Amino acid sequence: MMRTQCLLGLRTFVAFAAKLWSFFIYLLRRQIRTVIQYQTVRYDILPLSPVSRNRLGQVKRKILVLDLDETLIHSHHDGVLRPTVRPGTPPDFILKVVIDKHPVRFFVHKRPHVDFFLEVVSQWYELVVFTASMEIYGSAVADKLDNSRSILKRRYYRQHCTLELGSYIKDLSVVHSDLSSIVILDNSPGAYRSHPDNAIPIKSWFSDPSDTALLNLLPMLDALSRFTADVRSVLSRNLHQHRLW
Repeated sequence: MMRTQCLLGLRTFVAFAAKLWSFFIYLLRRQIRTVIQYQTVRYDILPLSPVSRNRLGQVKRKILVLDLDETLIHSHHDGVLRPTVRPGTPPDFILKVVIDKHPVRFFVHKRPHVDFFLEVVSQWYELVVFTASMEIYGSAVADKLDNSRSILKRRYYRQHCTLELGSYIKDLSVVHSDLSSIVILDNSPGAYRSHPDNAIPIKSWFSDPSDTALLNLLPMLDALSRFTADVRSVLSRNLHQHRLW
């Protein structure tokens, strides 16, 4: 009897220790993710000369169109059998939306440095969200990314896309009739197939905490915001990149 009780007690202790260890690993991963995601980054902006400042003041403010999924964030929802993120990785936020009268939870992970990226580029461009996702989901994600900063006020969703051969195409003319000052950042070349000369391709992001793609784009976006001619005369030279992703 005593031996049986000892075995039961040992099993209980082992089970408790295993749960405690799992919880510790969860907290450690979360802390590491937080450190990587919000590590201090610097992007130095050199002061302009009076002449350059005057010329820049005459440049029309351009529009930067931003995709959401796999460009700025990655998410998965309840019922996904094989989520692309590593098990145990905590989401940055959870959205609860109702789709077709059914409540659905989305676990959303922000691409590394996305908050810093949005803060910086909002000083150079008018930011516009254009996603092929449903509005009830895309609007909630945009609200979280905006974080009451009022930098993502203009938004377009699935109903603003054109459906061709099962794919949603983003027509940039719905954003502005003058395409010479519009830049779209999107991981899917198919989404901007009607306007490849306006696009900056970016590799799809799912879970890599060391990703720096958004930071790497800042010098180019900085220079492009100061460009006085048609942006397509520059971006059309990157056509070979559209086939990479």
